[in-house]
Amino acid sequence: MAQHFLLSKSAKTLSLASVFTMKDADAEMTFRKIRWHETDGAPVCPHCGSLDAYDCRRLKGAPRFRCKGCGKDFSITSGTLFASHKLPLRCYLAAIAIFCNEVKGKSALALSRDLSVSYKCAFVLLHKLREAMAEDLKGRVIGGEGKVAEVDGGYFGGYVKPANNKENRRDRRLLRNQNGKRKVVVIVRERGGNSVPAVFHSETQAASFIRSRIAKGTTVHADEAGSWDKLHERFEVKRINHQEAYSLDGACTNWAEEYFSRLRRAEIGIHHHIAGDYLLRYAQESSWREDSRRISNGDQVNRIASLAMKRGKSVDFTGYWQRALRTEAAH
Repeated sequence: MAQHFLLSKSAKTLSLASVFTMKDADAEMTFRKIRWHETDGAPVCPHCGSLDAYDCRRLKGAPRFRCKGCGKDFSITSGTLFASHKLPLRCYLAAIAIFCNEVKGKSALALSRDLSVSYKCAFVLLHKLREAMAEDLKGRVIGGEGKVAEVDGGYFGGYVKPANNKENRRDRRLLRNQNGKRKVVVIVRERGGNSVPAVFHSETQAASFIRSRIAKGTTVHADEAGSWDKLHERFEVKRINHQEAYSLDGACTNWAEEYFSRLRRAEIGIHHHIAGDYLLRYAQESSWREDSRRISNGDQVNRIASLAMKRGKSVDFTGYWQRALRTEAAH
C-alpha cells in the first residue's frame, strides 16, 4: 500500500524547532529574500522603486531602511499585510508555519497559546493569512476543453439551538425559524486541479459566478438540485442523484464533497463559528488547503509569506481595533 503524502519525508521540509531557534537576523533575511527575491534580499524602496537604500535602524531597533533616491524610510513589511507589526519577524514566520501544519485549520485561541500573544492578536493574524491565501484565488478560471469541473453547495453557520421543551420546538429547516446567518458556500472545483469558492444566500444566486469561473468547453458535474439547471445552457452537464448513488455512469461530485468535508470539519472541530462576514475567508482557506495538499509544508510557508508580502495592507483588519484607521484604510 502506497504511503500517504502527509506521512512521507517529502511533505515535511520545515520544522517548528528550526523556526523557534532561528536568530532575529536569520528571520529578517528570510523575509527580505521573500519580499525582494528579484534582488536576492537587497532592499527596494516601495515609494520610488530605487535600489539605493541603506540600513538606518536605531540601536536594538526593528529593521529599517532609508532610500537615497526619495529620502523616505521603509521597513521589510512596509505596505504589506504585516505593516506596523509589533512582534519580531521570527514570530510571524512561526505563526505561518504553525498555520500550515494544521490541515483542517488553526484556532486563534490555540495560536495565542503557542505564541504567548493575546487572542485578539492571534485572531487578526490568522485572518490576515487567509487574506494572503485569497490572493491565489483572485480571478481564477478553471477548466477548459476536455477538462471536468464539479459544482456543489453546502450551508454553513446560523445554528439555531432547539428549545428545551418539545412543544416549543420548531422546524429549523423553515426560513421563518432561522436567524438569517445561514449562508451557502458554492465550490467550483476542477478534477485534478484547483478550486474557487464563493458565498451566497442561496444556490440560485451562484449562476453568474459559476459561468464566469468555468472556461468554455468544460464538462460540468452537479447533483440533481434545481439550482444548477441553467448550467445546461452553457456547458455539457452530467447530473448525479445522490439518493440513488454517489457515483453513477461517470457522474459524481466527489471532488467537491472532499472540499466540503474539510470545511465542515474545520467548522465543527476547530472554529465552531464561521458564519457572517468572515465565512468567505474560511471558505477560501479550505480551498487553498485542498489545492495545496500535495505541497510540502516548507513550500506552503514560503508561498503564504510571499503572498502576504506582495499584498497591500489588510482590507478587513487594518486598524481593526482603532476604528479611525479602519475607516481610512477602507477609503
